[in-house]
Amino acid sequence: MRYFKLSDLVFVLLLGVMSGAAYAAELRVAVASNFSAPLTRIVALFEKDSGHTVQMNAGASGKLYTQIKGGAPFDVFLAADEELPKRLVREGSAQADSRFVYATGRLVLWSASEDFVDAKAAVLNQGNFSKLAIADPRLAPYGVAAQETLTKLFMWNAIQRKLVKGENITQAYQFVSTENAELGFVALSQIMLDGKVRTGSWWLVPAEMHQPLRQGAVLLTAAKDKVAAQAFLDFLKRPAVLEIMRGYGYETPHKQVK
Repeated sequence: MRYFKLSDLVFVLLLGVMSGAAYAAELRVAVASNFSAPLTRIVALFEKDSGHTVQMNAGASGKLYTQIKGGAPFDVFLAADEELPKRLVREGSAQADSRFVYATGRLVLWSASEDFVDAKAAVLNQGNFSKLAIADPRLAPYGVAAQETLTKLFMWNAIQRKLVKGENITQAYQFVSTENAELGFVALSQIMLDGKVRTGSWWLVPAEMHQPLRQGAVLLTAAKDKVAAQAFLDFLKRPAVLEIMRGYGYETPHKQVK
């Protein structure tokens, strides 16, 4: 029978601890503002499951894209559209085989006041408001969707003097929630939790009023730990995670795209 010295056992245990510590990665995820609330819950599950840690950096997709191209040390990009991840792949800044649609968002016309927005959005035609908040279409896909919706309603040009534009959808939501604007086009995920709208009055914009808000995820070529980054992307497809997304009003297509 072979006997081990206590010092040998300590060494083996220490080696195991060091190996575990070396395996734990710290990921930086650039995420579109509309997805920051569900991602906070998802990250907590991922960190517990994997031992990795995640730093979230939320903002307008267009601004995050600019930061990535400028060398910001992000590992994963969760955009509010498909086009920016596709562009990063074409430019060699992201891995083509990692790209997929992680969620499809919905746009809503929302007011913090009860009974202000009706089920058919007649409030827009009545015009009894001074400010309408949207995300800046130059930076945020949800702003583009708001512009497309107002254009289909033949209101885009006429409503210009009442528009207040946030840098991202979070800022647009803040304009409305603080009543600096009576109503605004925001993400359904910002007013929904566990499948229920929390407050205010709202109109769910019909999907045909704007291009689908198919939100793309991609692994960036500059990622420090590509194995951990891919593990995070794979985690987004788990049933429990998809259930969280649906609780915030997202549809959850997650097939790999080419």
